[in-house]
Amino acid sequence: MYEAVARMLSKYECRGLNEYLNALREILQDIALLGLWRGKFFEKAAFYGGTALRLLHGLDRFSEDMDFSLLEPSDRFDLTNYFTFLERETEGFGFDIRIEGIDKAVHTPVQSAFLKADTRNQLLVIETGEEILKAIPKGQILKIKLEVDTDPPPGFATQTRYLLQPVPFSVRAFVLPDLFAGKMHAILCRRWKGRVKGRDWYDLVWYAAQHPELHLSHLEQRMRQTGDWKEDAPLTAERFKELLIHAIHSLDVGQIRKEVEPFVRNPEALSIWSREFFLDVVTRIRFA
Repeated sequence: MYEAVARMLSKYECRGLNEYLNALREILQDIALLGLWRGKFFEKAAFYGGTALRLLHGLDRFSEDMDFSLLEPSDRFDLTNYFTFLERETEGFGFDIRIEGIDKAVHTPVQSAFLKADTRNQLLVIETGEEILKAIPKGQILKIKLEVDTDPPPGFATQTRYLLQPVPFSVRAFVLPDLFAGKMHAILCRRWKGRVKGRDWYDLVWYAAQHPELHLSHLEQRMRQTGDWKEDAPLTAERFKELLIHAIHSLDVGQIRKEVEPFVRNPEALSIWSREFFLDVVTRIRFA
């Protein structure tokens, strides 16, 4: 195993298959960010979403996909220009990854690609034990989805954050109040395959406890862009809370708890979840 990869793996203290898979995915995410940095991707784009919160701010749950936003709208951006950097970087640390762009039947401003790899082969790279490897079905594919919003809503700010592994490098990312706005847009305005994402609600609790400042005007711009806020008046804190409380009253708490459990090390911490709990969380949000 490469020394840098061994250092990255050592922080996880993996105890079972799911934890090894989460650690492997996160190591590949870090290496992918390094490849994008080498390709000067962050001169044009910024990192946001749950994985940004995990890797840059210590969110205590694992995350799957990697979301990015251009700094300014552009119809000339091409994500495929960065595939070589991603492949070269992952190969340089001993991993065998292929990058596949996603051709969508309907044009959208979001460009997407998958990092794909044979799960068992990549676990071999990090020297996973034989008992763990036996639990992996032959041909199982590990996937990490990358998405870039080429038509971002206005009104967000970014900052430079630094990662020290596998080598020191920098990442441009949304500031926390704008990351929070993006998360609230996901909770209020989007559904994932017809289901509510428990990970979004887990992140809401994290924000309320750790960084409760929400950039309300950026949330409004996101909602206007997706047609979820059509009023002439601006989105107010009171109206935002009404919308969030309505979403809480319609929650299937058991379903969202089940959805997020594979991504947290201590599922027992979710036992407190209830509609009453989330209604209390709402009162902790402050507005920037």
